[in-house]
Amino acid sequence: MSSSNKPVPQFNNEDEERAFRADHDSTAYIDWSKAEKNPAFSRLKPTTRTVSIRLPESLIAELKTLANKRDVPYQSLVKIFLAEKVREENAPYNTPDTK
Repeated sequence: MSSSNKPVPQFNNEDEERAFRADHDSTAYIDWSKAEKNPAFSRLKPTTRTVSIRLPESLIAELKTLANKRDVPYQSLVKIFLAEKVREENAPYNTPDTK
């Protein structure tokens, strides 16, 4: 930590720390120019959760055909399609206001 960095306060619980970090710029507390990559983090995978969804058999057949064309498992293709649609739907909210 360089002498120009502020000390990180002590927190009583995770909620306090979360609130602090949400409202404060970390560059005032951490010298990111001295940060090093941790190769262990590159192997982390997002936490997943199994969900059950009923789909028409015809839609599943179409998904399997599309997945076969892309040489990916159909469930992976469903995740790709869902992620793309979520990004598309969120895009208007994530762009800076140009007005």
